[in-house]
Amino acid sequence: MNNIESGIIKNKVVLITGASSGIGEATARHLAHRGAHVVMGARRTDRLESLSADIRANGGSARYRALDVTRLEDMQGFVDFAQAEFGRVDVMINNAGVMPLSKLEALKVDEWNRMIDVNIRGVLHGIAAALPIMQKQRAGQFLNMASIGAHAVSPAAAVYCATKYAVLAISEGLRQEVGSDIRVTVVSPGVTESELAESISDPTGREEMRTFRKVAIPSDAIARAVAYAIEQPADVDVSEIIVRPTASMY
Repeated sequence: MNNIESGIIKNKVVLITGASSGIGEATARHLAHRGAHVVMGARRTDRLESLSADIRANGGSARYRALDVTRLEDMQGFVDFAQAEFGRVDVMINNAGVMPLSKLEALKVDEWNRMIDVNIRGVLHGIAAALPIMQKQRAGQFLNMASIGAHAVSPAAAVYCATKYAVLAISEGLRQEVGSDIRVTVVSPGVTESELAESISDPTGREEMRTFRKVAIPSDAIARAVAYAIEQPADVDVSEIIVRPTASMY
């Protein structure tokens, strides 16, 4: 039994989008510490370079490549790069996301479209690029990052929640279609320390998020949940994990 087929994290090739900060960065560090070969993608390559060097200095295996998940050709190049470096793709973590919250009446259409492009199309592009490889391997795992917003809608978050509901639906459809060879996991974080709130341009939404984030859990909490899903035996598919602060009402 090889590491593609088993639940062992060590030596698995794990691709992570949105890896330059927050949950993506924490996941890269945690899985590299557990012995995975992490391949990190994001637009901010200066951060990826620093993160990759830090992981290697601590004995881990890391590669990185510039990635805009809204561009299918970028995503295909990212996945092809990982396969060229390591010969396979074991886990694809579609983590990149944006969250510029605002009430619908603010009519921030450009921000709506950005969320649709990154949060939905980015996941679809990850699936499109990695699925043929996993089908050929007859093994692999997709891990798609949703949100507590995929389970409940709140004011100023209608479009964001809609994109995360979409991630949940896409993931469930993929799980049903791929059969027994490929696992599909959705992780839905509650309020977590990250840079997502920095993209909120609406003053009301920004202030509401500051209050909401007072009970935020560290990004490493989500990284540990990701590792739990990956390390299960090949015949166990952890389909969904919700991780939220104990003190959170939502």
